[in-house]
Amino acid sequence: MRVFLAGATGVVGRRLVPLLVAEGHRVTAVGRTPEKRAALQRVGAAPIAVDLFNRESVVRAIEGHDAVINVATHIPSSSVRMLLPGAWKENDRIRREAAANLAAAALQQDAGRFIQESFAPIYADGGERWIDENAPVRPVPYNRSVLDAERVAEAVTAKGGTGIVLRFAGFYGADAFQVRDMIGLIRKGWAPLPGAAGAYYSSIHHDDAATAVMAALGARAGTYNVTDDEPLRRREYLDSLAAAIGAPPPKPPPAWLARLGGSVMELLSRSQRISNRKLREETGWAPRYPSVRDGWPAVVALLRPA
Repeated sequence: MRVFLAGATGVVGRRLVPLLVAEGHRVTAVGRTPEKRAALQRVGAAPIAVDLFNRESVVRAIEGHDAVINVATHIPSSSVRMLLPGAWKENDRIRREAAANLAAAALQQDAGRFIQESFAPIYADGGERWIDENAPVRPVPYNRSVLDAERVAEAVTAKGGTGIVLRFAGFYGADAFQVRDMIGLIRKGWAPLPGAAGAYYSSIHHDDAATAVMAALGARAGTYNVTDDEPLRRREYLDSLAAAIGAPPPKPPPAWLARLGGSVMELLSRSQRISNRKLREETGWAPRYPSVRDGWPAVVALLRPA
């Protein structure tokens, strides 16, 4: 299969490229700088520079491909910046304009399959219940654009293609600044997540996110949650990270701190016990790390100096 990949140098994309190449796919991978394109070439992809906001350029680039995968994002550069007004503006533009251009090009060039990244924590608070893809969503202003991105994938299906939405849970991995920020706070004795200690938090390791995208190349059209097998309650989620770094269990943050964070912190406070059952049953995919209890030691090992 000839695959066009946007977001090839992000935390999921740079893991996905070698997986696709190893499976025998011919991969055209978008890289914004000469250095990034050289890195993509070294792992077997055909690098390309494309302005994702220019529809004509995107249409030309996608000619001859069988599938288009869009995992492009623009995440603010720190946990603090995530809370600032306007910090998600470029990410919104990618999800609205770039996703629409890629989907339109896929249809115009008869690339039969379009895979679009999305964000599972847009679900409303589910309390103790398992959350599947039919559960109500309640995005907040900073991530409302995920629904725009999802709609373009649905439009691909409506027009005869195979549109797939992958709703990723909270990412973690050794190259995630959020993990480094969390570890820094835990070492100081503070829990870095808002919300009740008994509320659920759903996660996915970067490596498992990449294998899920691979699996989606064989899935039927639809929306799929990409999360590990066992979402943990916040207390266990944080205590397991503390144990992995050899720190004592952290103290919960004061309630007033969550209120200062506005809608972003409100969303992070929700209890979301998200199920991956649909993706597993459809594709046979399974995460390497069933929960962060399994994943944290591997992450911390990579962060330790050699």
